[in-house]
Amino acid sequence: MSHPISVGAALAAKGIRQQAGSYNTKAVHQQSISGLYAITPDELNTAELLRKARLALQGGARVLQYRNKSASPALKLQQAQALRGLTREFDATFIVNDDAQLAAQVAADGVHLGGEDDSVAAARALLGKAKTIGVSCYNRAPLALEAVRQGADYVAFGAFFSSSVKPEAVKAEVALLQAVRGELAVPIVAIGGITQHNGAALIEAGADALAVISALWNAPDIQASAQEFSILFSRT
Repeated sequence: MSHPISVGAALAAKGIRQQAGSYNTKAVHQQSISGLYAITPDELNTAELLRKARLALQGGARVLQYRNKSASPALKLQQAQALRGLTREFDATFIVNDDAQLAAQVAADGVHLGGEDDSVAAARALLGKAKTIGVSCYNRAPLALEAVRQGADYVAFGAFFSSSVKPEAVKAEVALLQAVRGELAVPIVAIGGITQHNGAALIEAGADALAVISALWNAPDIQASAQEFSILFSRT
């Protein structure tokens, strides 16, 4: 459980605002992580994966993260290469989940790291300064502070709501976004059970992007679902 009162104090005590100047030079990274952040489903059929991804991008998804826990290394490479080409068509940001090596192989725009993945420094050494590195921070503001100190270009918090993808995920409170928004100089991504009905509250609380899986890919009309999510950002 997050503690919104102590979060702001902890961040202020650490002086995270002093990091703001160094991140002003990362405007490209900040602009690239916003809006609907679509995370791919575990789809083994590459043609079907591309069909779904195209619909999401046509609907306004600005970021596409490749995540497939079921694919073999060879299939991951094939799918990531195909998605890299597709995202270029739409001028969308392409992020690879967990695997900085794969991100480098397919010239992705960046990588997203979880708590058990490589360090930010290791990913940066592999990918270079121009690439975007995101870090999952769950419900822990101090973890976000440390990620930013290490050079993360964006941070992700959640799960804010119950998720069928990760039912055992730690829960984060919306108040956490409110507490850290004024203190972090990098984009904030919200994740976990997000729908068109609850997403607006997260944006209002400070989320720059909404990471979505089930509510997007399980929709009867993926493009329309993506459009509904994208509209949320113009309303808040």
